[in-house]
Amino acid sequence: MTFHIPQFDLDAFVRATLAEDLGPSGRDVTSESVIPADVRFAGVMDSRDAIVVAGLPIAVAFFRALDPTMEIETLVDEGQQVAAGTDLMRLRGNARAMLTAERSALNTVQHLSGIATMTRQYVDAIAGTGCILLDTRKTIPGLRLLEKYATRMGGATNHRMGLWDAAMIKDNHVAVAGGVAQAVSRAKNAGVQRIILEVDSLEQIEPGLAAGASHLLLDNMDANTLRAAVALIAGRVPTEASGGVTLDSIRVKAETGVTYISVGRLTQSAPAADIGLDFAQV
Repeated sequence: MTFHIPQFDLDAFVRATLAEDLGPSGRDVTSESVIPADVRFAGVMDSRDAIVVAGLPIAVAFFRALDPTMEIETLVDEGQQVAAGTDLMRLRGNARAMLTAERSALNTVQHLSGIATMTRQYVDAIAGTGCILLDTRKTIPGLRLLEKYATRMGGATNHRMGLWDAAMIKDNHVAVAGGVAQAVSRAKNAGVQRIILEVDSLEQIEPGLAAGASHLLLDNMDANTLRAAVALIAGRVPTEASGGVTLDSIRVKAETGVTYISVGRLTQSAPAADIGLDFAQV
């Protein structure tokens, strides 16, 4: 199956990342000075942790960019849960190309698999509640499409991708507009289709709904307040619990009946997976 992330230019990402690493000279001075040009390596990428895999097709693209004839076999699927010690990929090709692409490939797979792995922990924590886990815009600049891809591999659903595909009216917008009803009305009159309204009190719910909010984000509410909000909204629009959600607290909030829970730490704080790549001369 062809690897594709909407709006993501894989070739451009690979070129830019390698260019950053190779610098103004465009050279890997260590590999060029130490490794003869015709030496070939065989390599195995493996996980030292139990992980959810994400990013292997991108690693393939890094290696193939420097050695188009490299033999590469991916051994697991994207989104697959694997045990510690699992081989992820086998490679055979030009040694210089492997060494030059190694760090970019590993950094990407480690970072994305770390996100996917943490995401799966949160998804598992709310299993059976009917609640859906969302990511957020708390992503590293330039890596949003990849990081949101990784949360999908972990079982989450993407929230809005950016500032362009939905309005999210927060407290500062409300303060300037003069209230939730005024803020929502302005967005609706501007022709915005998806209007997410952040509310931090039960009193803001009815004015926001009456003005045309299509999604209510229930900000920093405890479980009892969330339950009351869900009862008040009564299924008229989707509901989202957000703010300070941890692995320990997420299930209690999911059991209040909210449609979604969004968690910023999926992309903001996920540790990199421990993945290695070992080479041998052939």
